[in-house]
Amino acid sequence: MGPVEHLHMSVFSQSFSPCGRFLAAGNNYGEIAVFSLLAASHEGPVFSLFSTDSHLLSAGNGEISAWSWAELIKRNTKAAWTRRPNYKSSLEIPEINAMTVNPTENSLVIGGGDNNIHIMDLESGVFKSVLQGHTDYIHCLSVREREGEILSGGEDGAVRIWDHRTGQSVHCIEVYKYEECARPQYGKWISCLTTESDWMLCGGGPSLSLWHLRSMSPTSIFPLAGCQRQANFYQDMILSVGEGQCVSHCLLGGEVKAQIPCTPHSLNTLALNLNSTDNRVLTVGGSSHQIDVFTNLSYRTFSLSF
Repeated sequence: MGPVEHLHMSVFSQSFSPCGRFLAAGNNYGEIAVFSLLAASHEGPVFSLFSTDSHLLSAGNGEISAWSWAELIKRNTKAAWTRRPNYKSSLEIPEINAMTVNPTENSLVIGGGDNNIHIMDLESGVFKSVLQGHTDYIHCLSVREREGEILSGGEDGAVRIWDHRTGQSVHCIEVYKYEECARPQYGKWISCLTTESDWMLCGGGPSLSLWHLRSMSPTSIFPLAGCQRQANFYQDMILSVGEGQCVSHCLLGGEVKAQIPCTPHSLNTLALNLNSTDNRVLTVGGSSHQIDVFTNLSYRTFSLSF
């Protein structure tokens, strides 16, 4: 890949192998790198990666592909299978922006540019249901396994909570309508969403905010500039990336504890390797061909390069 491609490269997605010894990352040129091996190629940009016990799942323009971790590690770059949701039109190729797994039902949950959530049975490979309710692109998904709920955030500014057993939307939170969260200058879209127990973290156009899901109300608003694209709970902190060159460390009460500089000027993705005690690292990617690696959350240790 030449210098021009490197200049315009963006890393959109990351996932760690089950053993915790390998990092997969996907970029806008459709490359999937398993570091330190260039291991797979996906048709079109790779907007979402997710790792199961045995496979790496990748998604971008309309399709999901599965790659055996055992084969990737041996440099075998042939996809184990590829699936396409049942879109309304055969001419429609919507982006798939988000994927997650519902362990209770052994199903893959995906969301993207057709405004719908598609649910695929991982054993049979059959798409078994569609959740409809969003009026614009879906950007992010989360599963609350114990409660039997799927959460989705979209361009329409809504976070919807779904009962995965009935396929019905049981709550709709329009975050941008809450005065303490609203930032009209950035829009209303929800670009990041994650849950832990009774808590939800979401943001995008509205400020990144922490919500108590029993009361359906925001408890903390984080004073971060720009739109946040991914945020994770980690121990007693929140880690967040988005517009700007820093990983933000936030306390649950709303304070920004630290902002750690990164190589890319704008950040799309962060991943925490919790699958291995020997390789417990944070990795961050964005508008660069480099992925920053943090062995200590306080500073960047080194960078990986596509």
